[in-house]
Amino acid sequence: MCGRRARRSGRVRRRFRPHILVFLAPAVLIYTLVMILPLIGTLNLSLFNRVEGAESFVGLGNFRTLFGDPRWSASFWNALGNNTWFFLIHMLVQNPIGIALAALLSTPGRRFASAYRTAIFVPTILSFVIVGFAWKLILSPIWGIAPTMLASVGLKSLFAPWLGQEASALTTLALISVWQFVGIPMMLIYAALLSIPEELIEAAELDGITGFAQFRKIKLPLILPAVGIVSILTFVGNFNAFDLIYVTQGALAGPNFATDILGTFLYRTFFGFQLQLGDPHMGATIASVMFLIILGGVCLYLFGVQTRLRRYQF
Repeated sequence: MCGRRARRSGRVRRRFRPHILVFLAPAVLIYTLVMILPLIGTLNLSLFNRVEGAESFVGLGNFRTLFGDPRWSASFWNALGNNTWFFLIHMLVQNPIGIALAALLSTPGRRFASAYRTAIFVPTILSFVIVGFAWKLILSPIWGIAPTMLASVGLKSLFAPWLGQEASALTTLALISVWQFVGIPMMLIYAALLSIPEELIEAAELDGITGFAQFRKIKLPLILPAVGIVSILTFVGNFNAFDLIYVTQGALAGPNFATDILGTFLYRTFFGFQLQLGDPHMGATIASVMFLIILGGVCLYLFGVQTRLRRYQF
């Protein structure tokens, strides 16, 4: 009887742990004030509009305007297409380069590995203003150093005003962003590679599996969860992008809106720019659509990709 009472009291004590609430309360409070309440306010603002000088509930009317009005829908789909291309370049260029760098720098006995990691990671802590302004100077056809550097190796004919051409401006900015942030996937994958047990590596070497074959057959399957985390962080970060485009191309995202993404489209709509008046309700509508896109992508990863990765891993 005493043993049963002790087990019951133990179960009761495990159910109620007030210290958990105490530790979680500050984080939950700050997150609610900074994230949840603004999100609810934005969603609420998107359901209203100004009709004859007064706030009026319009339901999904703003969303119908965004997708149905040719003036709004053309700008939205242009921004969404540019944003998707911006994201794909990061996925197809930044993350594979980050994985390759992590694999090279995690090789035992690699000289100056820590110095290389530091040099690659430093751009990630630089301000967008510094990065954007510096690259505008580098790529300037008038006073930039890029034409001079290409001329010194006999390739000056390859230079073009990439930031000023509609066909190349967005890709150029995406590659600049890749240069700045490739250190993040590198470090995350590097940490995942270091967590692989040495016994597995030694067993693979005893079986004659070394070099690239070892990475492809042994290491890559073990770091797939980390690759998935890097991918979803890339998705969220790029569909929230704004700073680099704004610094280098301005709010109009020139030339001719060729670099316009959802962030700059939201900024112009909400706050207005030059002769365009701000519309907080349509701006909130665009922000709500951005939230739904990001939420859909995260849910797809969590309930689709992550579930399969866990099954594959175990």
